[in-house]
Amino acid sequence: MNQHVMNATAIKELVEVYQAGSHHMVGDGFPVRNMIPGVGGDEQFSPFLLLDYMGPEHFPPTNRRLGVGEHPHRGFETVTIMYQGMVAHRDSTGSGGVIGPGDVQWMTAASGIVHEELHDKAFAARGGTLEGIQLWVNLPKAFKMSKPRYQTLVSDEVPTVDLGGGAGQLRVIAGEFRGQRGPAETFSPVHLYDLRLKAGHQTELTLPEGFNTSVFVLRGPVVINGSQTVKEAELALFGHTGERVVLEAKEHATLLVLSGEPIREPIARYGPFVMNTREELIQAAQDYQVGKMGHLS
Repeated sequence: MNQHVMNATAIKELVEVYQAGSHHMVGDGFPVRNMIPGVGGDEQFSPFLLLDYMGPEHFPPTNRRLGVGEHPHRGFETVTIMYQGMVAHRDSTGSGGVIGPGDVQWMTAASGIVHEELHDKAFAARGGTLEGIQLWVNLPKAFKMSKPRYQTLVSDEVPTVDLGGGAGQLRVIAGEFRGQRGPAETFSPVHLYDLRLKAGHQTELTLPEGFNTSVFVLRGPVVINGSQTVKEAELALFGHTGERVVLEAKEHATLLVLSGEPIREPIARYGPFVMNTREELIQAAQDYQVGKMGHLS
């Protein structure tokens, strides 16, 4: 009965496949391929503002602290998902910690925060491969000036759903999948899945109609909806209508699934600040300069 209902639901149309908009270094420790916003407008991906794919890149042993030093954010959230390597975070609220493979850091900058992101000392000393994704998730206007917060979601806290039939596994970072809820607390409806699909298998996802939905392929290739192949480091964007997405792995695949309710409000951006008006951006810059977002000691 459930399978019949699922199959009766309309397929989400694949509307475009994007490659990286740029390939550059963030600070001196994060080589990234930018997928959002390098590939399209805010309306297509809202509430997601940015997707940077870090690595995979091998770093030789070093005693230097590679990464990005003290810098501010206001008006959105940063989400860091680690696949390989270890990153240390420290911010002006006193929060911090180290995240490694399978862990997720969900930082709500909101009214303003200052932080640093560096290779973990032990990881840097022994060297190794760094691979991860950083997302920026917009906040609705009503929450842009709320109190900052920090969520460390260690791998064991992220529920894993077996897809059945040897197809693979799906980790629910945010939102819900087959009755399992992700641990991330969000300010607008978001589904964020870490999906591992075995070669020769397929799976169906059901995602809300009207949500902006995309699938990023870290490793692949995968065939989407039985027709189009999406390769490694490519981003598939879907239309608003329909609910079903069918994924088939030609090789062992690692995917990040992003689906969220659009925030239909004006967006004003300047560097590390995302607000609704130019005046709010000016205020954010002034507040940072006079220390209202704090500093790292």
